[in-house]
Amino acid sequence: MMNNSTCLSVALGCSLLLGAAGRLAAADSPANVAGAWQFSVETPRGTMAQTLTIQQDGGAIKGTMKGERGEAPLEGTVDGKKINFTVKRETPNGTFTLEYAGTVDGDSMAGTVHSERFDGKWTASRPKN
Repeated sequence: MMNNSTCLSVALGCSLLLGAAGRLAAADSPANVAGAWQFSVETPRGTMAQTLTIQQDGGAIKGTMKGERGEAPLEGTVDGKKINFTVKRETPNGTFTLEYAGTVDGDSMAGTVHSERFDGKWTASRPKN
């Protein structure tokens, strides 16, 4: 038979373990990136402002990127706070693929972009209502 001190220690230990497991599960759930984003990317030709519109289903995302060069579809994933997506633009010289990787922090995101033509940095923010 356990005394009150031992029971309290066991209960406290279980509580700490459950709390840590809950934090780990929350860290693994995908960040919410659904909605409209103001997007800026640095390229060799200067900074370009665009708009992202993202739909999210768990860790899968899809949507559109719209800017001065028109509109293009995007597809990707969100894993915790990490976001990865590709944008494929049709040009007179063929399909141009851009690969974006970054980190989500609430209503802002930032990361890098890679393509066969250039590498750059990007930022995005979700407008406040």
